Amino acid sequence: MMHQGCDASVLLSDTATFTGEQGAAPNARSIRGMNVIDNIKAQVEAVCRQTVSCADILAVAARDSVVALGGPSWTVPLGRRDSTTASLSLANSDLPAPSFDVANLTANFAAKGLSVTDMVALSGGHTIGQSQCRFFRSRLYNETNIDAAFATSLKANCPRTTSSGNSSLAPLDTTTPNGFDNAYYSNLMSQKGLLHSDQVLINDGRTAGLVRTYSSASAQFNRDFAAAMVRMGNISPLTGAQGQIRLSCSRVN
Repeated sequence: MMHQGCDASVLLSDTATFTGEQGAAPNARSIRGMNVIDNIKAQVEAVCRQTVSCADILAVAARDSVVALGGPSWTVPLGRRDSTTASLSLANSDLPAPSFDVANLTANFAAKGLSVTDMVALSGGHTIGQSQCRFFRSRLYNETNIDAAFATSLKANCPRTTSSGNSSLAPLDTTTPNGFDNAYYSNLMSQKGLLHSDQVLINDGRTAGLVRTYSSASAQFNRDFAAAMVRMGNISPLTGAQGQIRLSCSRVN
């Protein structure tokens, strides 16, 4: 989820005048693939100079990545422009934390105009990707709503002590980590959610029904996920004379 809108601010490298968002706690040692976006941008610029924004490239790349992994497709609204700054403090304060409960998650998403359904559907994006031990260590050693065998399998690379293993990775979806599907929700029902903010979705009456629905109705999940991605991509877009079309996604013009 983006904190100030779909404006490609996360792609900006640190400069002398501001510290970018890539080092924010939710992003540090996590966000990768900026070179892929840079390569796409360079190819686009070669044939259509300063017309397609980095923000639009990110939005389309997100859709195409989901499709490539077996997920749904959707029409991506275009015409966004790129931000000319980034905010480390806002990235730290506005992005959902892995320690959030349903009330925190609901408020966080509502602040961006997204519903509970959007929040639960977008959480299903955790069918892909990995998390660092430092984000799920507390769940492993302090929570009881976790499958015992699942917890044991993770503890070897994520020891209780905070002096080691902090960056060790584990898949957010251990069932089908390389495919986009609804297994994430089935995992929650089996108490195999990796993050606290994942597992709470099945343990709270406000969201449990949607988890159960998505676990058994992949088509419904796909529809709701696609619709939520469009809504998230429409958060506070820069248009008209706002922002700019960057020539390079990692720096302002």
